[in-house]
Amino acid sequence: MRRDNIRNVAIIAHVDHGKTTLVDAMLWQSGLFRQNQAVRERVMDNLDLEREKGITIMAKNTSINFGNVKINIVDTPGHADFGGEVERTLTMVEGVLLLVDASEGPLPQTRFVLQKALEKRLPIITVINKIDRPDRRPGEVLDDLYSLFIDLDADDSQLEFPVFYSNAKQGAAWASLSEATSETPDNKEPRPNLLPLFEAIVQHIPAPQGDPEAPAQFLATNLEWSDYLGRMCVGPLRQGSLKSGQEVALLKNGEVALKAPLKAIFTFEGLNRVEINEVAAGDIVVLAGLPEAFIGDTVADPFTPVALPPVVVDEPTLTMEFAVNSSPLAGREGSILTSRQIRARLEKEALFNVSIRVSVDPHSSGESFQVGARGELQLAVLVETMRREGFELTLGPPKIIVREIDHQIHEPMELAVIDVPEEFVGVVTEKLSARKGRVVKLANHGSGRARMEVQAPTRGLIGYRSQFMTDTRGAGLLNTLSMGYAPWHGDIKGRANGSLIADRQGVAITYALFHLQPRGSIFASPGEPVYPGLIIGENSRPEDIWVNPCKEKKLTNIRASGSDEALRLTPPRRLSLEEAIEYLREDEVLEVTPKSTRLRKKSLQR
Repeated sequence: MRRDNIRNVAIIAHVDHGKTTLVDAMLWQSGLFRQNQAVRERVMDNLDLEREKGITIMAKNTSINFGNVKINIVDTPGHADFGGEVERTLTMVEGVLLLVDASEGPLPQTRFVLQKALEKRLPIITVINKIDRPDRRPGEVLDDLYSLFIDLDADDSQLEFPVFYSNAKQGAAWASLSEATSETPDNKEPRPNLLPLFEAIVQHIPAPQGDPEAPAQFLATNLEWSDYLGRMCVGPLRQGSLKSGQEVALLKNGEVALKAPLKAIFTFEGLNRVEINEVAAGDIVVLAGLPEAFIGDTVADPFTPVALPPVVVDEPTLTMEFAVNSSPLAGREGSILTSRQIRARLEKEALFNVSIRVSVDPHSSGESFQVGARGELQLAVLVETMRREGFELTLGPPKIIVREIDHQIHEPMELAVIDVPEEFVGVVTEKLSARKGRVVKLANHGSGRARMEVQAPTRGLIGYRSQFMTDTRGAGLLNTLSMGYAPWHGDIKGRANGSLIADRQGVAITYALFHLQPRGSIFASPGEPVYPGLIIGENSRPEDIWVNPCKEKKLTNIRASGSDEALRLTPPRRLSLEEAIEYLREDEVLEVTPKSTRLRKKSLQR
């Protein structure tokens, strides 16, 4: 049976192509907000880190009403590191809106999410966004999209997708390019809106199917928390119906794990969850009362429990060590310090994030943990979240996860899509070649910028992003996509520069830092605490040097210790958390506290 009054759709795209802005416009035009209501931009990005970084990290649900049809919308992350969010989101919906920038065209995450959608045979509506950009090239972008569909083995029916052109900031969509790019709109025409897009969703996205009289089957695809109801699971009700207070069975790996009554059932209305007494198949709902529920579990009728296929996501490609902070400054800035607390927090993260893997390091006596993830940004977001909660940590350098295939070591590969001014193509090619990268495509659209596609080992791209920004003077764009595994590519040289390492405990002094400046770039500021093994700067040469950052100007019988000309220090080089993780060598670790990040040697002994 079809629920013709419901549509479930996910919005997918590469990072910064306008997904969340388009959802904002859809919410406004659905009448969810009052005309004079104060609503912040990117209202779906409700996490502090999302608003600071300008990206979506967690998939979120909302709904709008178009006529008598309820449209459940899932806003998904656009960064490749959070691909696990997209993969489980696609199990909730019957179709997708694929957003592509009118200038940048399809990028790595576009390819990743489109491939997953095609594998699930989901209907696709394509939206070429930011059609108001002066450097727009919608015709070429549409050709690139068709090429991408063909590359991903789309069949004839999947190639017949509807195409719309939009300006998400203005809340406008058009079905034809001529209307979208018209410079002199007819004043008699109504103001452009998203009506063509709403109509396309209702027309092209199939209604969910499910027999409301059959035994209930619900798939948990997301988890939420309530201070009053505890853990709640979000997902689609595939068949049957559920009532508040009804006893249900929770199935794990196909087996009944427990039977319990439902405390409450919620559905989405706009940005809010609304409690209801009963729900029928086809809707996306929230169930409370199952404290042991996990992503991929099935909630079913207790008398005829039948499990749904679990959520399957790609495996992690990177791992990083999380350990107790063991530096001499441990415990001064954070409140959560023990390995037991760190382990509990990581295990909680693995419950809510299906692409994270946590294991105890067997060589650490339970003091450190290996955390697997899709990329450095995903690890950095987890670390930043933990430090804001009060944790102190020691982080090891990120390492790739290798596999043995046919008695041969294989390593993860990535496709780097690089957009740079054409004068920097040479230096980028040279640096990536040294990291075992191979240029597979190079295109110049005549706008002064070139687009390169480079296949490289994941370990070759670790630490390259900061070097890339330096080489391209901040004008380059680098995006990556996991490409599976390939035979080991051989040794790759790491960081070329050594470190300046403090040789004693104390406080950094202006006089000492001034005389250390000629040796390289300095990370420390006067007055900051230092200890033996702390990295206070980068040496201009390959070797490490132990230095004294606490040296003061001594009083003599000729002059006072405070006289002489003023010492002017170059502002210290401050590494962000992501940059610091990339910077690490094998024998170095990163000390992270709620207030500071400090690079140091793994062994504090000289």
